[in-house]
Amino acid sequence: MRVAVLGTGMVGSMIVAELVQSPYVSQVMAVDSRQAVVDNCIDRANSPKASGMVADLGQLDRVTELLEGFDVAVAALPNSLSMLVNRASVRAGCHLIDLAGIEYPEKKAELDEAARAADVMVLTGCGVAPGIAGVLAARGVELLDEAHEAALYVGGLPRHPKPPLWYQLVFSLEGVMDLYTCPAVALEDGQVVEYPALSDLEECDFPEPVGRCEAVLSDAHSLAYTLKGKVNRVIEKTVRYRGHFSKVSVLRELGFLDEDPVDVEGQGVRPRRLAMALLEPLFRGGSKEDITVMRVWASGMKDGKPARYQWEMVDLYDAERDYTSMAKTTGFPPVIVIEWLAQGRLPERGFLAPEEVLIGDRFEPFIEELRARGVEIR
Repeated sequence: MRVAVLGTGMVGSMIVAELVQSPYVSQVMAVDSRQAVVDNCIDRANSPKASGMVADLGQLDRVTELLEGFDVAVAALPNSLSMLVNRASVRAGCHLIDLAGIEYPEKKAELDEAARAADVMVLTGCGVAPGIAGVLAARGVELLDEAHEAALYVGGLPRHPKPPLWYQLVFSLEGVMDLYTCPAVALEDGQVVEYPALSDLEECDFPEPVGRCEAVLSDAHSLAYTLKGKVNRVIEKTVRYRGHFSKVSVLRELGFLDEDPVDVEGQGVRPRRLAMALLEPLFRGGSKEDITVMRVWASGMKDGKPARYQWEMVDLYDAERDYTSMAKTTGFPPVIVIEWLAQGRLPERGFLAPEEVLIGDRFEPFIEELRARGVEIR
């Protein structure tokens, strides 16, 4: 397999480092718009299989041309580039594993038939959440005779949180801002609905070293559509340490996260851009060590009795490989999918979500593959 990794930041560089070790991968091209980031990625991979390229990933024709030389690509990019890269992969006849899961129904409507015609799989939202969490929820629904509810609680946390926000960046700042401002898609009474960002705040607990946390509704991504008709209710919540969301909610209510420019001494200033510049240095923990927490359950009826299937994960920074927890829990699913594509184990084509591909007979092998790579889900 010849693989292009688009975006070589925290997660993308980890994916490159893993792919060059795979016997199923012959070439890995690391592509980013920043030369220093590409160079760092290639140095980290330290393999003759790896090469780098600087390219503008916001140009459809350029990305299409680039992908024409590869069998499969991984998109580890900001959400704003997701649709463009999806279109480019189909035009290029290149399989794509996209870590972003936004715009699911729009992508499905536009790309599914074209992807089938191009004989490619476009797998959307194939990380940790969306990704692993959705696979667990779908598996729970699959195991029940009658499914009533599926709930997903997921969060990336600092191992050593610092005030005032008790958070550190574990993926793009743009993605964090989307969480704070975009509506949360869910499934209620069998219908797709939207809730305001940062709504339905509740407290929750996770095993040590995490402890007491809080959670708000966030986007259930493809699950609200792929599980429609199979379960009555699907919600996803994002987890943070206590106190974080109340402070962010104040900023949102006061307009600091708005996109519309305001006049400041004759200059047009976008409040969200200003907030991002101010918040970024505050989104730092006491070290680069992080924790990813996840709790997913599906409840309903099994053999005539109430039943609930539940999975839980508390994943820590990997000091031996120098992988953040968020990088490995997000990066290993696409690595596994690429190897399975190379082995001919994933014959499906079209626009798909992980919960449509990695359940049934593939569920336990997928979970075992994660376990073998150091991601333990109980």
